Amino acid sequence: MLHFMSFSIFTSENYDEIFIIEANFDGEAGPFWGQLEAVIGERLRAMVRCCKRPLDGSGDLYDAVTHSAASRPVAAYFEARTQAPSVFFHGNRGLSRDCILQDHALFLSLRDEIDDLSRSGPNPYRQVSCAEAHRRLRLKMDLRFPWLDEPAPKRISTMESVMDYIRLIRFLVVTLLVLSLPGVMIAPLVPWQLYLIIVAAGASGVVTLLYTNRKAIAGTEVVNRVGVSLFGPRRLLLLLSGIAVYVMLAVLVLSPVVFMVHGLRVVAGAMNLGYEAQLWPAFFDAARAVLLGLLSVVLTLPLLFLLIRYNEMRDSSQDAPPVSERAVREIVRREDWIAQNHMGSIVLIKPGALIAAIIRAGHYGLGLLLRVDRRARQGYLGSMRTVHFAHWAFLNNGSRLLFFSNFDHSWGSYLDDFIEKAHIGLTLAWGCGVGFPPTRMLIYDGASHGRQFKNWALASRAISRFWYSAYRDLTVDQIERNHRIANGLRKRTVSEEEARAWLAEL
Repeated sequence: MLHFMSFSIFTSENYDEIFIIEANFDGEAGPFWGQLEAVIGERLRAMVRCCKRPLDGSGDLYDAVTHSAASRPVAAYFEARTQAPSVFFHGNRGLSRDCILQDHALFLSLRDEIDDLSRSGPNPYRQVSCAEAHRRLRLKMDLRFPWLDEPAPKRISTMESVMDYIRLIRFLVVTLLVLSLPGVMIAPLVPWQLYLIIVAAGASGVVTLLYTNRKAIAGTEVVNRVGVSLFGPRRLLLLLSGIAVYVMLAVLVLSPVVFMVHGLRVVAGAMNLGYEAQLWPAFFDAARAVLLGLLSVVLTLPLLFLLIRYNEMRDSSQDAPPVSERAVREIVRREDWIAQNHMGSIVLIKPGALIAAIIRAGHYGLGLLLRVDRRARQGYLGSMRTVHFAHWAFLNNGSRLLFFSNFDHSWGSYLDDFIEKAHIGLTLAWGCGVGFPPTRMLIYDGASHGRQFKNWALASRAISRFWYSAYRDLTVDQIERNHRIANGLRKRTVSEEEARAWLAEL
């Protein structure tokens, strides 16, 4: 089941050391921990005995697996302590470990068959048409890989895709609901003309202040080479769909709430003049109040960003964080042994209720966006395609932010790619960290401060004491290439044009 796994110990002056097992696997957590128990269960038990007893509900379970005569499976403890990521990205989404290894074995076998040096006579695959070469290779490989006769499994099911979009639309609806609640509560209490004047005047003032403070603080300016496209056809359709769904749900769900605001007046009227005579007018009054409340988003959303900008302009950053030369040497010594590398980092989160709410909502929304974004589903994070797995998670009651990544090539080029091609998402996900380079409107600047960001990230890294990869020599691109080759060979007959494109992959 296992793709990647690491054991890391993070140290900090503010906390005791923390031991973290990172695992990227197929299927559910329970079977995975059970398999790991069967392989290294007693070694894991010895590691857990070095850790402090948790103060939450898993304390009794800790005692059960660590006392001197413990016989209870340690897998139960790890399953109870498993922390789900707040943002998760998979570069080869939908491909299981077994599928990746099977595809790679097929690629190696095809390469050896075509370039067999022990073969006497002319190469049977180089003097025929592309379609004939495909047919001959298909016959040859069918004997070694019988799974080629099976249809290719669908990487992302229709139901999974539908649920991803439903979750994103639900997030947009809830966000709009929260932003419009002040207006929904105020609209029934004042004449609608006065309400519109208040909203318009307030929005004008807030937008003016926001526009005045839109620029970076002197000395922290960064030219962001990549902008945010909010109005592409797909995103615009999704946004309009979310707004439409919100309006319908708001009218149907919030109308009773606003109906209660009318309170005794409506009830009394219904009792004295007849239920039917008052029901529909009351409903339409409530619906009007909800729609008027929706208009308040033009005030509450800029106001929220103004508060965010106010905090950003007063945040402290760290230009030269302390970095242990010894730790850097140990990290470098463990890198570039194979095609992939590993990174783990923990940073403190900035204090404040506003930043806590915003960063959690931002992480949740970013995670949902990575689930539906077309390029992310194809393995691209921004425009980079070097990340196998990457995930963030909140630890210790939300006071620390954990980041792990398994990626191709060296650490330096990996962060350079992030800075150049995915700095907006990186700033949104990591901008809550104490000492992070100055941000602007949550997504701008931040990670674009290249050297400053790399120093900050390096200072938060930990040495990977143990790191496992199930396919050490494969990059994200090679995995996708192998899968395309396997799917092409599943077809018994192909056209000459299809065969030529398939052979080009080899």
